[in-house]
Amino acid sequence: MIVSLVVFVTIVVLAVPSAIVFFPFTLLTGNVGPLYAVGSWIARVAIRVAGIRVQIQGLERIPAGRACIFMANHISYLDAPALMSSLPRTVVFLKRPLMKIPVLGYAFKLAGFIPVDRTGDAAEAQLAVAEAERILASGLHITTFVEGMRSPDGRMLPFKKGPFYLAKDSGAPCVPISIFGSERILPVDSKRIDPGTVHIVFHEPIDPASCGTRDELSEAVRAAIASGLPEWMRR
Repeated sequence: MIVSLVVFVTIVVLAVPSAIVFFPFTLLTGNVGPLYAVGSWIARVAIRVAGIRVQIQGLERIPAGRACIFMANHISYLDAPALMSSLPRTVVFLKRPLMKIPVLGYAFKLAGFIPVDRTGDAAEAQLAVAEAERILASGLHITTFVEGMRSPDGRMLPFKKGPFYLAKDSGAPCVPISIFGSERILPVDSKRIDPGTVHIVFHEPIDPASCGTRDELSEAVRAAIASGLPEWMRR
């Protein structure tokens, strides 16, 4: 728990002055790039303070000059900051309650993160997809955890349909991402952070047009993500 406390203090110490400087700058200029950059930097510092290494493979597979949809499995709260610290600037789908966290929630809003609900409300889902299409059209990437929630035991869960509606409608390349190792560092049922290595594997992009249906696209992305995971996580 000491490591967790040190990480929390580190984030607060860095985030507060950053918010004082970059919130007004973003509001005045409309440029969220510096806010995203400082957020990524804070994530990298917090990860190092925790004694965590992030091992990345396949960054060269990200298509140059095209907005992509990054699709990853989800096994720990650590997944999002680990991805944020390694990806080019992206917009993230995140659970709506996270938008209510003081300071952090406001930063998410300024950065254009897209809130989603687990209620299954069709109208809310359509609004989220429409906003994501607008963001892709502007040239920014989208990141989504395609299971919709953290896996309780590290094994892959069924995928949500929304990301594949978005991919088919927008035509944006889907970049599957395999994440493992974070389930041991920060397990779902724990607040304790243990040192270790998070492995992030970027796979070859999948053109939505190469799959006849959304279900076929989902299966292709699932197969790619599974190929980069330990055998026990694929089941």
